[in-house]
Amino acid sequence: MKKAGVIKIGKNIQAIRKSHGYTQEKLAEAVECSPRYIGDIEQDRSKPSYEVLVKICNLFNIGLDDIFSEYLNIKGKREINSALFGFDTLKPNNQDTIVHMIEYFNKSNVS
Repeated sequence: MKKAGVIKIGKNIQAIRKSHGYTQEKLAEAVECSPRYIGDIEQDRSKPSYEVLVKICNLFNIGLDDIFSEYLNIKGKREINSALFGFDTLKPNNQDTIVHMIEYFNKSNVS
């Protein structure tokens, strides 16, 4: 967990955006702001408004903890959350493959 003195979330927002296949322009349009503002947020030159944060969370079906995870005392593995950001955008057969792999590894852990 990082110290919460200066909170920088731009890289997290950029990673989330990219994992969903969005350009800065497409995200800006979806959350009703300018592409330049999105770029400034991702480069930590600007802080996103609460409204923009909520719109981003709703658009990508994530929680604020996914954006601020490195600053929060939350349990769980951040890497897993990051890896799953794009799961909903995968083709159904690829989603099925991932689910079957998880089920397989969970069964193999039971002794």
